[in-house]
Amino acid sequence: MDSKNRRKILEKKKKIHDLIKRASSILDPLSPFDSFRRYTKNDLSVYLESGRGDRLSSSLKQHIRKLLKNMEGFYGSNWPLQAKVKRTEMTSPDARYIFVRELRYGSKAYETASKEGCDQITGFVHYRFTLEEEVPVLYVYEIQLESRIQGKGLGEFLMQLIELIASKNKMSAIVLTVQTSNALAMTFYMSKLGYRISSISPSKANLPNFLAKYEILCKTFDSEAKSVLEKNDGEPTRDCVSTVE
Repeated sequence: MDSKNRRKILEKKKKIHDLIKRASSILDPLSPFDSFRRYTKNDLSVYLESGRGDRLSSSLKQHIRKLLKNMEGFYGSNWPLQAKVKRTEMTSPDARYIFVRELRYGSKAYETASKEGCDQITGFVHYRFTLEEEVPVLYVYEIQLESRIQGKGLGEFLMQLIELIASKNKMSAIVLTVQTSNALAMTFYMSKLGYRISSISPSKANLPNFLAKYEILCKTFDSEAKSVLEKNDGEPTRDCVSTVE
């Protein structure tokens, strides 16, 4: 490789690194999307706020751990180990959150709940700005909702917001993992939201089922990301709650 090409590669890597760093440094990624702060539909009224893994209160940690139990049935006997991994992931400095707070005390709660802590957390999205195969992506680690607020369109609303955040911060794709046993989540992402099984997913590498019980899904936004994350992909055929719509 000549020096000119080497320089171009290094410049490209630096540009991508700076992109990730800049996106991760934003204090409130929701600030450009005020219309998405509230979701009032299907007898559900919630508002959303941003958070970081290294700034979680003990109360928030407790709510997150409680909601993570949604996944216990999908992991079976492997859950204790996975739960430990997820507890470590949730406090990473790289972790970014969208917290779902249920409004219970009328419209004024929206203005005061964050300060007073009077409205409970009923769901969250854990995501990160990172690299996947040298492509800048927004990686959804978790989307968890209490069972009583599932099936009300909130999951789709949150994923629409995630796409806006990814686009605003010039990410080339959204990536997430789903347990193969979580059929409802697979249908939700692939049939309803248009995600595809990525070319980096275990099933594309022909790994035995007992070695990999999950799929990596993606939605790409440019040709370069598509060529890397969806190469040889046909038409549609870190873990999400089973019914998030």
